[in-house]
Order: sequence, then structure tokens, then C-alpha cells
Amino acid sequence: MSIAIAGERSGVGKTTITLALLAALKRRQQTVQSFKVGPDYIDPMFHSYVTGRACRNLDPILTSPAYVRHCFDRHSQTAECAIVEGVMGLFDGASGTTDAGSTAQVAKLLNIPVVLILNCSSTSRSIAAIAHGYRTFDPEVQIAGVILNRVGSDRHLELLTAALLPLHLPILGVLRRRDDIILPDRHLGLIPAGELTDLDRTLDRLADVGETCFDWERLMPLLVAKPVFTPPNPPAIDLTPSSLAPLLCAGRRFANGGAGGGFQEGWGGGTTSFVAQPKVRLAIAKDAAFNFYYADNLDLLRDLGAELVEWSPLIDRQLPPDVSGLYFGGGFPEVFAEILAANTSARQSVAAAITAGMPTYAECGGLMYLCDRIVDFDARSHAMVGIFPTTAVMGKRLILGYRQLTALQNSVLFNAGDRVWGHEFHRSTLTDLPPSPLCDLHGYESNLVFAAEGWSRYQVQAAYTHLHFGSHPNISDRFLNCCRRFDRLFASQK
Repeated sequence: MSIAIAGERSGVGKTTITLALLAALKRRQQTVQSFKVGPDYIDPMFHSYVTGRACRNLDPILTSPAYVRHCFDRHSQTAECAIVEGVMGLFDGASGTTDAGSTAQVAKLLNIPVVLILNCSSTSRSIAAIAHGYRTFDPEVQIAGVILNRVGSDRHLELLTAALLPLHLPILGVLRRRDDIILPDRHLGLIPAGELTDLDRTLDRLADVGETCFDWERLMPLLVAKPVFTPPNPPAIDLTPSSLAPLLCAGRRFANGGAGGGFQEGWGGGTTSFVAQPKVRLAIAKDAAFNFYYADNLDLLRDLGAELVEWSPLIDRQLPPDVSGLYFGGGFPEVFAEILAANTSARQSVAAAITAGMPTYAECGGLMYLCDRIVDFDARSHAMVGIFPTTAVMGKRLILGYRQLTALQNSVLFNAGDRVWGHEFHRSTLTDLPPSPLCDLHGYESNLVFAAEGWSRYQVQAAYTHLHFGSHPNISDRFLNCCRRFDRLFASQK
């Protein structure tokens, strides 16, 4: 089994308590697999830093319920313990009207119990009403117990314990108020783990908290990893690349069949174009400015024959040699814009590769890097690669939410008419929009087109929207095939 760490609302300490659990288990020399509900990139970085294993995102909106189950099963099988960190409040989902995309939905999909974190600050007996409401709101959600956070004193704990006693709801942990454990944040959430110089000391303190504040006798039986519930006589799972597509696409089917058509909700794998392909070298921008990547995206690219070569637009003067494609994830180019601008040779190397026709995929921060300029929060302008004739300007407004993309034209990832779910999370806007947008965007549970965005120039696809390749494996297959064609063309011209 595993547990889902859920909060009564955002800001109650889910990430801190999850890290305390992970750090304590790691100190106990347990192999731990962590998961994160939703499209978050930053919390998984902290998980991975603690456990030494890639944290996996579980997002039924970006992928499908079947993919969520498969991802959990596949990666928890190789660990002794498994922990799922939730998102927002327990029942808060993509729309605000259903539990779609919520921690509750994922817990039900995986048939795992929930440990509910309660913010006990400024409350005593009322905590019982809160706990009772969460336990009875959805009878299908199993709440195994609660963790009391921000407890002020021994007397405060006595009152809380007495209030909860009639509910027979186990108290699995008690954390006191303390100011010596702080995870600093900035405009998009926590500052990523790789930028924190004293993170090891903070995690050591969290491990101490985990050792002393949790009821391990009750927790450990819940944490032991095991496969989730599956229907009777489930089909055998083949993880070879040629069979990967039907598995990952469960819950979605191609409207026209094969690799070229759009797809729609439904069951059935459809046909796929996966066959054995030669290796292709793909340059992955990976440093403090570009580090928003889903681990499953990188794994799927490898499974389909990509050799991923990491490089740093901040430090490296040139692209890696002999690469046939570029992948720029999101991140914080606005924070490091001055350094990126100063690395003129790296920008020129990227521009030369792109104008020569090298297939390139860039999302959010990657899109910003390929613009003419970035204007940071202090209104300073910094030169970027210059592929797109527009400037990314930082602002105060946070733009976020799930988006359904409908491709308006062919690109290195899509055929015109393809549809896929993605997620936006940024504070910059572009001064000029593309003359021929790459896609229309629809909001979740909305039939209204509220935006048209995305650039497609040379062999580049770039947009603010982040994609999870588990939604449609043919995305990554199409991209790598474009890279292989470029590789063959380049070789023929030598």
C-alpha cells in the first residue's frame, strides 16, 4: 500500500511534511518512491533530491486514469515504500466543481488511503468538525488518519486530541510550530532544490522532525509499496517500445487511427507507428534556468531511441556535438536572463542549429529563451536567441490552468487537428503574437476558445503550454522521427 498526503487546503504544510517523511525513511535506509499529484515541477525536485529516485507526476487530466495507475504500479514495484504528495486541498480539482485532477480522485484511482494534514493554528475543538467533514464528504475516499500541524503547546495538543477522540480517527503525527525550517520561495513557488546551498542541513532537520513527530508504528504498514487494485485477469503488460503506445494511450483513442490523426476520449489503443528505430542524440537544456521536465517525458524519449545529452545554456559555450534535435523545458530564464544574454556563443550556436533546420521543442521558459529579448521584473532588457520576433515581459499576473490544445498547423510534434491536454504556469507575456498561431487553447470544462498561441518557425514548436508525453506517445515519436530525418539529411550533405 501507499498513502496520499493531503491537505485540508493549500498552504497547510504538505510539502514540508512529505519531505520530513521522505528524509526520515531515507535515514532509515528505506528505498522510497515518491509521486506528486498534478502538473507541478518544483516539489518533485525536492522529492528526488531526498530519495535519489525520480519523482513521478500523477495527473489524470494531462494523461489518463489508466496511465496514472500504470505509472504508480511500474515505479512503486521497485521500492520498499511509496508516498504520494497531493495538490491543493484534498477535493480541489481542475474545475472547482468536480474532483477531476484532485488528490481525492488519484487516491481513489490507486485505491490508497489518505493521511490528512490539519492546520491547527488558531483552532481547538473546531478541528473535529473539520476532520469529520473531510472524512464524510466522499465515502469512497479512505482517510487513514490525520497529522496535526502548527500545534502551539502541550495544552493545545490536549484540546485537539480530546476533540478528535470521538471520531476514532488516528493521529499519525504532531508537528509543533517552528521557525528554523524554511523552504524559501519566489514568484512561481519554492526555489528549486538545486539552487539552495543549505538544503542538506534543512533536510537533516526535517529528518529529525520525521523521526520524532510521526507515529511510525501506525505509519509503516501503510507505507509499504504494493501494486494498486487491478481488474480480474488483467492483460499482461509489455514495456517494450513497440507496445508502449497502446498502454500509455489507454483512455484515449485516435480519431483517425495511426500516428497522424487527432484523438478523443474513449477506450482502445488504436494503431501506432512504433517500430525499432536507430538512436538519435537529443540535446536537453538542463541547468538552473531550464529544469522543468517530467521524468516520464525523458523516459519515453529514451524508450523510443533517444540518447539524451544534457547541456547548460548558462555555462556551455556551444551545443553538444552530433545532436539532431533540441529540447528546452521550462524554468526560470527570467531570473538568469543576464547570464543567458552574456553567453553570446551559446545563443549563436542555438540560432545556427535552428536556422539550419534542426527540430526543436521549447515550452514556457524555453519559448522565452528563443524570443528576441526577455524583460525581467526590474524592467531590464536582455538579448536572447532571436528566433521569434517578440519579447517576453515579466508581469505580476499569474497565468495558470489546464489547456486543451488543438493544432492549427503541422509541426514537429503535431499534425493539424491533433488535440492534447497541457498546462500553463507563468508570469510573462509576449509583446507580439505569432502571425500564424500553432494552436487554439480551450479551458478545462469549457467549449470556448479563449486564446490562440504557440510559434512554429523553421522546425521549431514553442508555446507556453507544458505537455506530458504520456497523454499521447506519438508526440515524442513524431518529434524523434523529425530528428532522424534531419540527421540523415545532414549526413547526406557531408
